[in-house]
Amino acid sequence: MTSHPARSFLSSFPAASEADWRARVDAALKGAPFEKKLIAHSYDGLAIPALSQRRAGAQAVLPARGLAPWGIAARLDHPDASIANALALEELEGGADTLVLSVAGSPFARGLGLPALGPAVLDAALKGVHADLITLRLEPGQAEDAIALGLWLKAKGYAPAALKVAFNLDSSLPGDVLAKTIRMLAGLGFSGPFIAIDGRKAHEAGASEAQGLGLMLAEMVASLRALVAEGFSMAEARAAFGITLAFDQDQAFGIGQARAARRLITRLDEALGLAAQATHLHGETAWRMLTKRDAHGNILRTTIAAFAAGIGGVDSLAVLPFTAALGLADGAARRLARNTSLILMLESGLADVLDPACGAGTLEEITDQLCHEAWRIFQSIEAQQEGALKGHPAALANGVIAAMIEKTRIARARAINTRRAEITGTSAFPALEGADISVLLPARPVPQSGPLASYRLAEPYEVLRDKAEAMANPPSVFLANLGRIAEFNARASFAKGVFEAGGIKTIGNDGFYEEGGTNLVALTEAFKASGARLACLCSSDALYLEEAQDALLALIASGAEAVFMAGKPGANEAVLHASGLAGHLHAGMDVPAFLVALLERHIG
Repeated sequence: MTSHPARSFLSSFPAASEADWRARVDAALKGAPFEKKLIAHSYDGLAIPALSQRRAGAQAVLPARGLAPWGIAARLDHPDASIANALALEELEGGADTLVLSVAGSPFARGLGLPALGPAVLDAALKGVHADLITLRLEPGQAEDAIALGLWLKAKGYAPAALKVAFNLDSSLPGDVLAKTIRMLAGLGFSGPFIAIDGRKAHEAGASEAQGLGLMLAEMVASLRALVAEGFSMAEARAAFGITLAFDQDQAFGIGQARAARRLITRLDEALGLAAQATHLHGETAWRMLTKRDAHGNILRTTIAAFAAGIGGVDSLAVLPFTAALGLADGAARRLARNTSLILMLESGLADVLDPACGAGTLEEITDQLCHEAWRIFQSIEAQQEGALKGHPAALANGVIAAMIEKTRIARARAINTRRAEITGTSAFPALEGADISVLLPARPVPQSGPLASYRLAEPYEVLRDKAEAMANPPSVFLANLGRIAEFNARASFAKGVFEAGGIKTIGNDGFYEEGGTNLVALTEAFKASGARLACLCSSDALYLEEAQDALLALIASGAEAVFMAGKPGANEAVLHASGLAGHLHAGMDVPAFLVALLERHIG
């Protein structure tokens, strides 16, 4: 047998070891610490290795679906059941095999959703739908919605035992309500899952991956205790559960999250003295990463998230339409969401290999670290006691869970506000001229309160954009570029990004350099012709020492209400502020705080 040409070619290169790579890296770093430069950390503080060897003997983490592809879930959430039905049929004809009945009152209906379920609503919403050929997932507004769905399916002549229905009762419901509802549905012949351990709640409140997984375990154990107290055996109670997780654009941690979830559930079964059970893992692309501005960027975010969920081994997946933050998606946006899964599965073949991450060094390391940290968090929550409450309910009551998530939420918000973590189209490369995007119904904001209040990461910037655009005289900033393009370009681009992230238009130019320096007359004439009321100096530190003060005074004399500087003033700071400099922009600044002050003091 002849060798493959590529293998023959590669064999001519000497084998490289990790030590060889490290030696070259250390030389390139020129004394800078390897741990700070090339070892990143998650919001859990978990180290992300820069380079990992393939892990020999790694054990695959298998999905409950076995060799079948993951289910493609479409949300049924229009308040008009007849319109919801038309959308459902279109989704099923387009390739979806799972319908998510999101009912008004569910936190995930987001102010919309089907009316409370009953025969008339279900007749209209599921007209022409063959429930025995698909999977139904419920997002109930109340426990009665689950009972109504079960009774309706039974009345329509379906054999409940043959149906695939996830009723997804909220695990925080009182134990007696859960027990009564499960017994009624089981009495009709349904096999569940009946209860959802829904990681979306913690994720939307700001939890990290390990925190979400630890809370998943704690929440499940609390519900198991409640059901056992109502007369269920531990095995009967355990069989009632399904898992839902949110996946965002952090691809590696998304893959690790799904794999860790299965390992942790298996470990919990062992701790409970039960045989490992196959648990349905449903995924949804994350609500918190979606943006209203430059919404087409959401297509990239949801594709990355869907890739991670698929590689990680979800059993079913709902890709949120790219317009979801704006309102109820139309057919075109739903088709794009649906096709994301179809393309990943059918064209990219992601579902053809069971656990393709198995053995990949970095992904195995992330999975391991998430398991260890999640189990630690789970144990810390289990140790909580508040009166008669224990574990998860106690940690909710005494604020331990809220404080844990809040710490992470603040750290993430700080990274986003300082643009160390960028949101493309919102905090980075914002598009002021947005495309017209249609939705069937506009979003209906739901008042948020409590320790698990939902939020989206882009909201601080979106509030600023809304405020700026609502002004009668839209703000703009003239970029006062000093020197040659090479001297001002980097800071002019930086300033443009900062101002436009708050909806403040910038007016750029190629500079006003002449032999000997910047032509301030040309600069000030261009400023006056621009119609801007604000200006921002942009150049190098060296040129600021020579020209910044003169340019600042010239712009103020030309009518600038405020003049800023891109970069720190350095040795000239006192002189520049005394001359009227309103402030400066720099890397690591709190961008929303700066823009709020600007809008209030100079425009509002």
